[in-house]
Parts: sequence; C-alpha cells; structure tokens
Amino acid sequence: MRRYYTRVCNFYYGNESRLLVDSNKAIPLNGNKNISFDHIEIISRTSKKKISINKINGLTKSLKRLIKFDLKKIKSKKKNFSNLNFLQIPNIMGVLNLTPDSFSDGGKFNTSKKGLKHALEMFNSGANIIDIGGESTRPGSKSVDNKIEWKRIDKIIQLIAKKIPISLDTRKSDVMKKGIKYGVKIINDVSGLEYDSETINVLKKYKIPFVIQHSKGTPENMQNKPRYKNELLDIYDFFEQKIKYLKKIGIKHNNIIIDPGIGFGKILKHNINLISNISIFHSLGFPILVGNSKKRFIKEIAGKNDSKVRIGGTVASSIYLMMQGIQILRIHDVNELLQGIKVFRKIIKN
Repeated sequence: MRRYYTRVCNFYYGNESRLLVDSNKAIPLNGNKNISFDHIEIISRTSKKKISINKINGLTKSLKRLIKFDLKKIKSKKKNFSNLNFLQIPNIMGVLNLTPDSFSDGGKFNTSKKGLKHALEMFNSGANIIDIGGESTRPGSKSVDNKIEWKRIDKIIQLIAKKIPISLDTRKSDVMKKGIKYGVKIINDVSGLEYDSETINVLKKYKIPFVIQHSKGTPENMQNKPRYKNELLDIYDFFEQKIKYLKKIGIKHNNIIIDPGIGFGKILKHNINLISNISIFHSLGFPILVGNSKKRFIKEIAGKNDSKVRIGGTVASSIYLMMQGIQILRIHDVNELLQGIKVFRKIIKN
C-alpha cells in the first residue's frame, strides 16, 4: 500500500482562529484555540493533494482512517515541561555558545562572566530556556575531547542551573550525566542520539526530556554533497523510526522534542523545503524545535544583503515558523526576535 503523510495547512490566529474553532470551521492545533487550521495536504512519494477538513469524510475508508489517526495526534494537547508552555507559540530557546569557534558567536561569550551576563540577558528578555554548549558542531568542525567540552561549561552551569532553566547542547553521554546532576532540564543532542551509544542509556536512566535532531553525517562531512530521495519525507521517516525504537527499548515518557536540523547535512533546497513544509511534523505528535537563527540559508537567499548578524532573515523565518505552529525556536538574538514577534502579533491582533 502507498504510504501517505498528513500536513496541516491554512492556519488562523488569535480572534479569527477562536471564532472558527467555536463554529467548527477549523481544528485547533494541540488543543490551542489561538492557532487552528482548516486544510490538510495529503502527501505521498509521488503525489500531493490539498483538501479542506470538511472533505475528509469523502476519502476512501483506509485513507480516512490514516488521516483521522494523524489528526488525533495533531489535535492533542501537549504536556508542558522544562519551563516550556506548548499553548504559548513560540517558546524561545536562547543560544549560549561557550566555545571559541561556533559559527556565529565563537569566542564572544566563552568566559564565565560574559556567559553568565548573556544568559541572564536572554532569560530576562523572555527566553524560556537557555541552550548551553561547549562544542561547536558547525559544518567542518571537529569533535572536542570530553574533558575540554566539560571544562568550558562546568562553572557556568553550576552558577545558573538553579536560577535559569537550562538545556545542554552535547553529543556526549559523560557530559550529559554531569549536566543532569547539576540540574539541566533538557538534553539537546544534534547527532540524533547517534554519536555516543551510551546516550540512550543515560536518557532512559534519568528520564530527562530530550531533543532528537536530524543530522546527516558528522559536522566534519555533513555538507559534502548531502543527498535525499525526498528530504521532507526521509526526515519524517527518520523521526518515526527513531521514536518507535526508543519506545521499544523502554523510553516510555513523551517528553521528547523533534528538530529537523536545518543546516545539518542539508543544502539550500533541502532547508527551504523543510521550512516551507514544516507543519508535516505535527502529525508525529511531538513538539517541534527549529534552529533557524543566523543559519547559512539566510546568506544564500540574501546574497549581497547578507550581514554578520542576519537578524532580518532570522526574524522573517521565525515569524513564518510561528505561523506554522512551531512550538520552540532556537535563537541567538532573543530580544530582537521577541520585538519582531510582539509587533507582528499586534498588527494581526493575535
């Protein structure tokens, strides 16, 4: 049988959304009346078809059953965790790189004093959680020894873990265990739990929420002509299979976030297809995180209008992602993004 995927589309917001939901003309996303949709796109490896939600009952019996199963996950209210409120879209994960070589801010905050100041600034500006990393995973970067990575982040995690919710950006189980003991709230593994075989045992033992990010290859080689049959559906299948495997081996909790990994083994075409069709991942039934901030795709689109900070491209893509119901955005310039979101919401009276 041909495999089909359900992508929700044609979203509404604020007052308009609430009115449409109350009159049964739109379906709330994750039980949130403030964002809803009234169309779906039915996708296979060979076809696409958009239909309004009132046409679902006219589908074949088997396809209707599949769509309704997906819609059940899409409509279900998400359980809040780690200072993240999934009725609030978007939650902001502020980026704190304590590295000398990260792609956008390497060396800028890699002292305890500067790192602490920046973490507090992002949190006070409105970030829900701060993502701390001691190893750059930008394209072309090389793995850092566990001890060096931990030394970079040890002191600052001790200083702020009791004051601010922290996510730990690491691929290494030893670093994860130390961070968890300090009070880290989320593990963010950019390798999709593939780099260190012990990682899954750590997540299982401590029952800590975690991010599964899709990444093709390693930072050293991930941009060497990455190829997909269909990047959107290949990555969807990756998440579906990974989640099934995790449940099979005993990770029963649902405090899981999925991240399609913009820029991790993707060229411009892949990144834009993922972002423009990002709402397909809602049918997996988990909160979605996107790291779009300052990424190379902005430079590739902007051309001569590129800048080092890339705030314009970050804000534009972030507002689009927010309008697709993405629950978490991983952002460097938290205050500037929230300024843009507040203005946008006021204009559309959300």
